[in-house]
Amino acid sequence: MTDLKGPELTGQELKVRMILDKVYKREIPAARQALEELKAKFSGLESRTDWYKLRIEPLLRHARTLEQLLLSPEFSRETSRLTRGVVMFRSDLVYLRENLRALQLILKSGAVRTGTAGGGQSNRKSKRNHG
Repeated sequence: MTDLKGPELTGQELKVRMILDKVYKREIPAARQALEELKAKFSGLESRTDWYKLRIEPLLRHARTLEQLLLSPEFSRETSRLTRGVVMFRSDLVYLRENLRALQLILKSGAVRTGTAGGGQSNRKSKRNHG
């Protein structure tokens, strides 16, 4: 029979894991909030690609699910989340951060290409009005 508990943690290891747990409880909601802000910014950007449907919506669903799990009373005191789940939450956080960076770069390049700094009218729209 396999031991599902895993190795016992020292006091220092448990302290580090608890600190990491607090980081995820702060960082995952922050990533969700950043995605909400990007959703609004992308809505003003003219693009052939629907970045909301392609990336933002799936990432938002994932972040919301993780946030619900992290804040759930059912899992809040579960030590297996602290001992083995930290690695998985870390990979989720890295995934969210990398996607946020990529989306911000797309937004920046799209704003430069269309001549919009804050999601206003693009050059294409203003040219149609003049000719």
